[in-house]
Amino acid sequence: MLVNLSWFSASQADQNAPNLPALFDKLADATDPSEANRIEGQIWQQWLVAPDDASATLMSQIVQAMEGADLKVALRINDELVESYPEFAEGWNKRATLYYLLGDSAKSVADIRQTIALEPRHFGAIAGLGLIFLRDENFEAALEAFEQVLNISPASINAQRSVARVRQELGREI
Repeated sequence: MLVNLSWFSASQADQNAPNLPALFDKLADATDPSEANRIEGQIWQQWLVAPDDASATLMSQIVQAMEGADLKVALRINDELVESYPEFAEGWNKRATLYYLLGDSAKSVADIRQTIALEPRHFGAIAGLGLIFLRDENFEAALEAFEQVLNISPASINAQRSVARVRQELGREI
């Protein structure tokens, strides 16, 4: 199955931040895992910038509820975020994570697909998709997802390990 997959002001937020293309270029060229990890962190900082103060408040409430292990409250708040800000990729990705934690793979996959539609380079969402496929023992799809992560972040240790693990499951050790 093919898987098509520093804070700035709100006008420079999320998946539309103007510095993201340069960061992704650096990520693609990174050969050192620690450098790739640092660049991934910079990308995450951009993705997490909410479009405005109201969405930032909702995101903060979601994170607080998740830290307090109140996933149902986090999900209710996240529903409001996604409904109010459907173009904010990280809102969809956060909700996909909540669905994953709640064991609802179908809803998690649906939200991951929406995240990827808004931000095709979202290595976190693609890796999440790989984890779902791995949990469901759909090893071919998991391998494809993790290889897509490596296409975006070739020095990612986590993606490299995931690819190796799935190849071993498939009897295709490197």
